[in-house]
Amino acid sequence: MNKIYSVITGTGSYIPENIISGNHFMESSFFDNGVKLDKENTEIIHKFSEITEIVERRYVDANLLNSNIGALAAKKAIEDAGIDPETLDCIIFCHNFGDVRLNSNRMDMLPALAAKVKQELNILNSDCVAYDIIFGCPGWVQGVIQADYLIKSGDAKKVLVIGSETLSRIIDPHDRDSMIFSDGAGAVIFEAKESAEPIGIIAHKSETFGNYASLLLMGTSNNPNENNGNTYLKMNGRKLYEFAVINVPQVVKKAIDKSGISITDIKTVFIHQANGKMDNAIMKRLFKLYNVEEVPEKLVPMTISWLGNSSVATVPTLIDLVRKGKVEGYQIGEGQYAVFASVGAGMHINAIVYKF
Repeated sequence: MNKIYSVITGTGSYIPENIISGNHFMESSFFDNGVKLDKENTEIIHKFSEITEIVERRYVDANLLNSNIGALAAKKAIEDAGIDPETLDCIIFCHNFGDVRLNSNRMDMLPALAAKVKQELNILNSDCVAYDIIFGCPGWVQGVIQADYLIKSGDAKKVLVIGSETLSRIIDPHDRDSMIFSDGAGAVIFEAKESAEPIGIIAHKSETFGNYASLLLMGTSNNPNENNGNTYLKMNGRKLYEFAVINVPQVVKKAIDKSGISITDIKTVFIHQANGKMDNAIMKRLFKLYNVEEVPEKLVPMTISWLGNSSVATVPTLIDLVRKGKVEGYQIGEGQYAVFASVGAGMHINAIVYKF
């Protein structure tokens, strides 16, 4: 008997052209606990890159907003899927800070960015419902989970899920952790497909650890002399690292176990690009949960070294780049299993098992 599954039919991404290297931060004044760091910026930047594996990141042009780059990625995904945008049943825009104009630090979320994208795409079909999700860095994965619910309920046949962020506009220039963040957008079309065998989204799992919410939140500048009323994205990097390495493998395992496949069946893991060493540690612990000592080679494609952490955009951007052969050494084969996974503000963790 055939069942309905949610299957990827198109992907697209927008990668800003502005490459921001470590040299961009050479004149910065970094503070910690209100005290200026007594280290040369060269040392701070080098140590940061060594820990995170981030060498470059991307910032959007001054004239672009989050909704603009989300629309650009969406157009590419629609073209890739070969569909009429009027046939979309739903647009889900996953972000955390809305549209933030350059030098303003003010967040604009009304109307929803999904509605702005619908307008920019000139979709006139009123049955195409457009709404946003605020779910930290795991927002796009959670948006995909919602798309799966919509498709399997029969209420939708085509859903566009966008993950887009302009983090460069809400980071504290006096916080060295701000060097981790970047801008970008990714979009994916999911369509309903009938199949006698499981395809597309096979299983998923989400969890929220509210008692760890303070690990990543909004706060004032590290520089005590800055009194402009702005708030910035703040994280406890060390504690967040520990939280992720312990808890992400557990949630991913629950998704894999729910799917009924073996860990050795997974050929690719598309994991949130937050910290290269953290992602490697997560994979090692995941496989140890299955009593497997060695993580397979070419399992986890990484873009963090040149794209940085663009929050909700990292996973859909990564999927698009791999799917289109733009990450050296990685490709997607028909019938292969993959995992989409993320962790971030909430603290939320989620994972999806997908069969291409």
